[in-house]
Amino acid sequence: MITIAGLFTFDNFRYLFIGLMYTLSVSMISTIFSFIIGSIFGIIVYEKIPYFSKFVSISVDIIRNLPLLLIIFFVYFALPKIGIHFSIFWSSVVAFTFFEATMISEIVRSGINAVDIGQFEGARANGMNNIQTMIFVVLPQAYKKMIPPLVSQFISLVKDTSLATGIVLPELMYRGQIIYGQNSNYMVPVFVILAIIYFLVNFGLSRLSKIIERKMA
Repeated sequence: MITIAGLFTFDNFRYLFIGLMYTLSVSMISTIFSFIIGSIFGIIVYEKIPYFSKFVSISVDIIRNLPLLLIIFFVYFALPKIGIHFSIFWSSVVAFTFFEATMISEIVRSGINAVDIGQFEGARANGMNNIQTMIFVVLPQAYKKMIPPLVSQFISLVKDTSLATGIVLPELMYRGQIIYGQNSNYMVPVFVILAIIYFLVNFGLSRLSKIIERKMA
């Protein structure tokens, strides 16, 4: 008779909870860094600075079209060959940050394009330069329009952290594998538990996004 009673212990759930903290930590840190870098990239591409904007645009397109797992492996395995070393945690953060930054740069560029041209003209008519116009007039309006796609990107990142099992990041999915590796009978129940956890986290984020969007409307 197959029994899974041994799966539902405090130690196992605590073990998964710590993995969830790793997942959320990597996701949150990567999101903050990628938001900053992606915003810079998006503004540079939008401003059409000679040569520089084109270089950034090409770089963004290249990274966006690479598999995320390849980028993770490159940061963790290839960079040390040229003297750049990161821990497993920070390798994951660096890989996710640059991959997500390329996605966010496109969201930012589209968000800026969605701002009415009259806002630009009005700000400049009041004596603002390009930088002041972008910071004080355009970006605040653009970011409001970006909330849904930005949250969607963050939700994708939470799910994508499972790819870091390839470099043994002890996040949620990896710890689930460790648990059912002790007993193959635990496999299906563990998958169900992981699915529930991912669903609750991501559904909560999507609901929070809608609340913020309504309040800022």
